[in-house]
Amino acid sequence: MDQRIVMIDPGTGQTLTEEQHDERLATAAARLRRRGVRAGDTVLICLPVGSALLVAADAVMAAGAAVSPLAPDGDGLWERVVTSSARLMISDDPRALAAAQDSRIRVVMSAAELGA
Repeated sequence: MDQRIVMIDPGTGQTLTEEQHDERLATAAARLRRRGVRAGDTVLICLPVGSALLVAADAVMAAGAAVSPLAPDGDGLWERVVTSSARLMISDDPRALAAAQDSRIRVVMSAAELGA
């Protein structure tokens, strides 16, 4: 049976198949729940466009939380992080991580920790 390709990562050119996506999604959603994400929470995601962003966003929704995306190169990144009511953020961006220190965010996960 042919593998369905869910996406081609624009940064690396690597493909993500439906099976790989589903496996990563299940792992990521379980890790988010273990870190305290519950239905109704808001999770900030500051990742570049690619397979990690797709898996992270889908995992947040699978855990019952709302996704609040932040463009890593967008204006107002610091302000959006600091003024957010989110307690968890997924990011590898040093600027977002620094902003989290001045916010309500108590848990920061990288894409690698998430399994994305």
